[in-house]
Amino acid sequence: MNLFNYVAENWEQILSLLVKHIELTCISVAFAILVGVPLGVLICYVKKLDKPILGVANVLQSIPSMALLGFAIPLLGIGTLPAVVIVILYSLLPIIKNTYTGISNINQQTIEAARGIGLTKMQVLTKVQIPLALPVIMAGVRISAVTAVGLMTIAAFIGAGGLGYLVFSGIRTVNNTQILVGAIPACILALAVDYLASIVENLVTPVSLQSDHTKNEKNFFKKRKMQKGILITTACILAILLGANLFQNNSNKKSITISGIDFTEQEILMHMVADVIEENTDITVNRANLLGGTSMCIQAMERGDIDLYVEYSGTGYVDVLKYSSSNDMQLVYDTVKKDFKEKYNIDVLKQMDFNNTYVMAVTKEIAEKFNLKTISDLRSCSNQLKSGTTFEFMNREDGLLGLTKIYELKFKEDTSINGSLRYTALQNKEIDITSAFSTDGLLKKFDLVALEDDKSFFPPYYAIPLVRGEVVAQHPEIIQPIEELGTYLTNEIMMELNYKVDELQQQPRKVAHDFLKEKGIVR
Repeated sequence: MNLFNYVAENWEQILSLLVKHIELTCISVAFAILVGVPLGVLICYVKKLDKPILGVANVLQSIPSMALLGFAIPLLGIGTLPAVVIVILYSLLPIIKNTYTGISNINQQTIEAARGIGLTKMQVLTKVQIPLALPVIMAGVRISAVTAVGLMTIAAFIGAGGLGYLVFSGIRTVNNTQILVGAIPACILALAVDYLASIVENLVTPVSLQSDHTKNEKNFFKKRKMQKGILITTACILAILLGANLFQNNSNKKSITISGIDFTEQEILMHMVADVIEENTDITVNRANLLGGTSMCIQAMERGDIDLYVEYSGTGYVDVLKYSSSNDMQLVYDTVKKDFKEKYNIDVLKQMDFNNTYVMAVTKEIAEKFNLKTISDLRSCSNQLKSGTTFEFMNREDGLLGLTKIYELKFKEDTSINGSLRYTALQNKEIDITSAFSTDGLLKKFDLVALEDDKSFFPPYYAIPLVRGEVVAQHPEIIQPIEELGTYLTNEIMMELNYKVDELQQQPRKVAHDFLKEKGIVR
């Protein structure tokens, strides 16, 4: 699908994500100004505070954004709040530093003259220092605003939306068109923000300090009038867009929120579950953006940010509850069901009929070269192979840590590569073996060989819908349609549905709805 066709078919989603991105950026920059400018003024007057405050701002700027997300989620949950807070923290340094620099570098004789005519300290600050420093302050705001547009793409990782959703989805499905559809508007938005900030910077600069004023006074004031018109028009457009978005988000319909983990199958399942609930009840389903991992989803459920998502029994048993890996399907399910209810007040519904377990995958070329059919066959050649697995798989006992012990493997090199990038690395021969899921459509897309788990190391990973206990109590009618849905889904069906998204570039929501309609589950 080319770029123009994709935009034509998905323009509503793109516009919605763009508006959300603008909303998040505006909120972040506004609060950064409200915090940063007073701090910059403060350290001008209280010199002892300049090094500590600038030092903290510098440290915050140097912390990786994903690390800050890790700290923020347990405290602030998922969605808009942590995304905005993190971007505010990253935006503070240029604003604080430029405010401090702008005020500190004002000619001392100007300050003395202001005091000489009887102005108080506050009047000197508001009528002399800040007006003269505004061009420098606005330069800092301009830097922060442009940076905020790019940083806000991380919002998608924690379910806040924005253009980053398209970028992450495109990377996940190896869909370059989708990546461009997310990246190009973000670039245009950054340029637009820079242009608008330059207009504000120009308007706040005293007329006497602008060289254009003396050259052609008539054109100068005509240009300023046009710039003011651009700002007013932009402000009106933003007010309409953001106001409409806010009104939409504040609807009082009876609803529940569904999310999932950030990969193709989870998005398809999210839309399937949402469709069957809406088909069989009067509940409106809010389909939240996907989250970065199991731990984020569990935390989001505990906080009430989401009400339902589909997990996998083995992940709940080993990764969440920290039990040793087991191959007993019934034991794993019963334990997860019991413990999740007791520890988290989360109801585990009947498991679905497909088992999306881990597999180790290689190209046909590698399989033929080393005669690989089972994971045990790797023992004789693992020291010649480079592994590239997901971050989660690499650090789990039911992943690479336990696999290498049970099968006595020692890979030449272990690399962490998340998402579909590991498949690209496999095709480019940058790695030789990767972790995958048995229902992964990318296995079919890249024509890979899944090695048999001949020692039955991996536990069962049957899909299990998780629902907050409060929601089950309020809306018990959602249970039956969800559990009936699971009887239609087999390994083969899920792989085919995933393939339609990963290779045929169909939208997950359409793939989900078309399947349900074909089976007569929804109209």
